Amino acid sequence: MPKLKLSKNALQILEKRYLKKNKEGKVIEKPEDLFKRVASNIALADAKYLLTEEINALNENNEMEYYDFANTKQFQNLLKKNNKANSKVQKTEKEFYNLMTNCDFLPNSPTLFNAGRSLQQLAACFVLPVEDNLDSIFKALHYAAKISKSGSGTGFNFSRLRPKNDMIKSVTGFSSGPLSFMKIFDAVTEQIKLGGLRRGAHMGILRIDHPDIEEFITIKARQKVLENFNISVALTDKFMEAVNKNKNYHLINPRTEAKVKDENAGNIFELICEIAWKTGDPGIIFIDRINKDNPTPKLGMLESTDSCGEQPLLPYEASNLGSINLSNMAKNEKIEFNKLKNIVHSAIHFLDNVIDMCHYPTPETREIVHANRKVGLGVMGFAEMLIKLNIPYNSEKAVKTAERIMAFIRKEADNASIELAKERGVFPNWEDSIYDKNSKSFSGINLKLRNATRITLAPTGSISIIANTSFGIEPLFALSFARVLEDGTELINVDKHFKEALEKKKLYDKDFMKYIAKKGSIQNMESIPESIRKVFVVSYDITPEYHIKIQAAFQKNVDNAVSKTVTLPEFATVEDVKNTYLLAYKLGCKGISIYRFGSRDDQVLFLKTAKDEQINLTNWLRHLR
Repeated sequence: MPKLKLSKNALQILEKRYLKKNKEGKVIEKPEDLFKRVASNIALADAKYLLTEEINALNENNEMEYYDFANTKQFQNLLKKNNKANSKVQKTEKEFYNLMTNCDFLPNSPTLFNAGRSLQQLAACFVLPVEDNLDSIFKALHYAAKISKSGSGTGFNFSRLRPKNDMIKSVTGFSSGPLSFMKIFDAVTEQIKLGGLRRGAHMGILRIDHPDIEEFITIKARQKVLENFNISVALTDKFMEAVNKNKNYHLINPRTEAKVKDENAGNIFELICEIAWKTGDPGIIFIDRINKDNPTPKLGMLESTDSCGEQPLLPYEASNLGSINLSNMAKNEKIEFNKLKNIVHSAIHFLDNVIDMCHYPTPETREIVHANRKVGLGVMGFAEMLIKLNIPYNSEKAVKTAERIMAFIRKEADNASIELAKERGVFPNWEDSIYDKNSKSFSGINLKLRNATRITLAPTGSISIIANTSFGIEPLFALSFARVLEDGTELINVDKHFKEALEKKKLYDKDFMKYIAKKGSIQNMESIPESIRKVFVVSYDITPEYHIKIQAAFQKNVDNAVSKTVTLPEFATVEDVKNTYLLAYKLGCKGISIYRFGSRDDQVLFLKTAKDEQINLTNWLRHLR
């Protein structure tokens, strides 16, 4: 077993959020025990496919879910008697343990929280449908409360709800509109404490053609409103065409499907840009582009995403995510593709197993997740990998590297899913999917896959800290910064590679680092060699154009979407936001969020200036958890 090496910040966050505690709140689990717990639990899914007949005979009529049955003495005795299955499970357990302890791959937080524990809810986020009736609305609210309690997030599309002041015939009254119900969802989430883990977060989406769209766009311009929601506007291709031609478009009542009025697309787009400039919300998703990659269009439209925007899902679907640490794939200024290939195959195996070992809080979710078996393999540590390759983030070489490495991961993830399909079968909804050559939805590529989707790029806020690497595909936030957890705990980060680079030049000392922490960027510090300044760029050194180019390069080979925040300087204009959004659409992104420094009072990340003094800069990763 590899020796576990974790940073001070990693140990802190593990103790605060992940490790088991007794009733008195005392930690009773070591990090090694956590990874052992998760690895042994997830590996048990292998036995399901090797002992199918025996398990069915013992678990008659599938009275128990597999993850529960796997904890019974009957199952343990069965596994011990079958050398082949037992050996396979033990081998897989070791493989998964090494993956995590080496920090080559880590699954999403709920898997680390809950695998091998009584809750056993392992999914990161869910999408719940909200139909235009009270039964559906409060069913969604009930399910969302259960999901939040497990430490996961929820996405909703409120576009089916009738607009404000629309008629309600049953009571001869008038509708309060979707925003009023969003506030109820927000208030309920606020009251749910997550046993010291974290609060659930929501994504709220409204179509651009909904009559209440202006109220939705501006709702978070007021402080302390919908604090548990990220919000995004669903933009259609028709709307974007109207923006480019400065034409009007129709607002449609979802209840009657009748045109309510026309609005100038340019004016509404300008409003989105203005409010995003002020607050960072709303983000935008390109809903038609998302649905072009819907693998199972016969099941319905993808209408919402998870709470961070990177995983479009059908109603009741759940996201199952994990990320490869790209920093560990670079050595001696080269990418170790053979190592990366092996990690991808192991990670897809891990994520497919998670589906079988997860307790889903709703029966609808269990059914559709098992039928589509979507997984979302992503990456973290991209910025750190570029540093190890001596490539500036804001360069064409970085863009080409992003496209090259993601194309490789996509290819190997597909291959891994095909191999699993040979052993375990294709995903049950494969017939009539875009991969079925006999389907009207056929995309032109006949693939017999285990998983309907394979690639998703999440923000990786917490697991990046555990792996001691940079967040997702984001550039470095700063060379020295602090992050505040929900309970007020402050984590100080100093980039280890920057420290090493200064030490080699005999420039490193603590006072100098304090000075750098105050400034954030080193680009104007002539005392630091240009070769170091060139590579060690931070988020606000990078133009919006390169933020978007990097995101688009990854998106080319991602079948779901990409979580990425475009950082803008404090002096950026509304026009800059507009141009950024238009470039994202032009280059093929599926969604985008921006953040302008200084536009919010509540911050997640900040620069440290003195012992008791902070300068708030950004909540840069808008959905960082």
